Amino acid sequence: MKFHAALQLSIRSLRLNLLRTTLTVLGVVIGVAAIVVVFAAGDAVRNLVTEEISSYGTDIIETEIKLPKKRTASALAQITTLKVEDMEAVNKLANIKRGYGAILGQQKVSWQGQSERSLLFGVSASYAEIDQKSQPIEGRFFTAEEDKNQAMVAVIGYGLKEELFGNQSPLGEWIKIGNNKFQVIGIMEEQGRGGDSKIDIDKSVYMPLKTLQKRILGVDYILYMVHQLKDPSKAEDTAAEVTLLLRERHGIDDPDKDDFRVITMTDMMDTLNTVTNTVTWLLLAIVAISLIVGGIGIMNIMYVTVSERTPEIGLRKALGANYHDIVEQFLMEAMLITIWGFIIGTIVGLLLAWILSIVASHFGIEWSFIFPWLGIGTALIFSVICGLLFGLRPAQKAAKLDPVEALRTD
Repeated sequence: MKFHAALQLSIRSLRLNLLRTTLTVLGVVIGVAAIVVVFAAGDAVRNLVTEEISSYGTDIIETEIKLPKKRTASALAQITTLKVEDMEAVNKLANIKRGYGAILGQQKVSWQGQSERSLLFGVSASYAEIDQKSQPIEGRFFTAEEDKNQAMVAVIGYGLKEELFGNQSPLGEWIKIGNNKFQVIGIMEEQGRGGDSKIDIDKSVYMPLKTLQKRILGVDYILYMVHQLKDPSKAEDTAAEVTLLLRERHGIDDPDKDDFRVITMTDMMDTLNTVTNTVTWLLLAIVAISLIVGGIGIMNIMYVTVSERTPEIGLRKALGANYHDIVEQFLMEAMLITIWGFIIGTIVGLLLAWILSIVASHFGIEWSFIFPWLGIGTALIFSVICGLLFGLRPAQKAAKLDPVEALRTD
């Protein structure tokens, strides 16, 4: 039987059972739409995080505390070997422009009866020069001299200013952090990250690193340090220099005992891509189940169709249709169902992904709609495989019917 004739017969057969065909196509639509949405969302998340990382510049490396391979997980909180002196030693390397150290704490911040539990962010004064995303919109950032002298000054996040002071300017006012009083010298620009007040960057307090270390936490170590490079193209070489320098300063001769990790922007991007790709394909494996369920639905319907059209099959075989002609027709019907499901599912998936981007943007998330070419291609491959896999067996059953027995069927 010619391909064109098989196509016409398949379309006519599906149109005669329009409701059943529609319900069968729906199963494929759900699976395809889910795949398209997963890939679109994965691309959007990757783009969001990539832009966030890139906004810090490609000219920085970060050094953070790390759990040595030969220590237990509970030891992470006891790693106190990274010091301000380490940061200052790294500052002297040839390709280092400047750097800052950082440590975190948490305390209740209050002013005239208003209080908020906030993240305390102790950093060196050069933080404002390196991180261009975090700048005061009013007042100023603290100086290196204030950091050295453990000055009781603070720059508060925009959200904390709104919570404590409302429309009143906090500049020059004294706020209480724990049992200490700090003078507000600046207000940071709004970051718009997170809604949980426990981790909301906009409700943080920035203060001199040594002030937080000595006057509040009573420690002499830092959690991480960031350095700006003179020549970003030498980032990997500089990271290797920092590693060797810190091993020498910490008395480490076995890399497995490293209590720090030096990360370049390239490392961050590689890690990001690995994580997002893993999550995307994991979700794909989950949503593919719905497409497989749709394929099983196709198989069931095709078996029913074969049973209903047994006399027709017998008649056609009696008139000269061979095994391949019958297989081609029924396989064509299964493929038409999956192709229709793919087309409709793709449209639905793109629409849902676009709506998702609008909803995310409404809540302040910079979520871009990215056309998921890979997702559409993957959905097409899955659809074709499902059509062939779940349509082949019923088609073979139809082709193997004995024409005489088939004609006797009521």
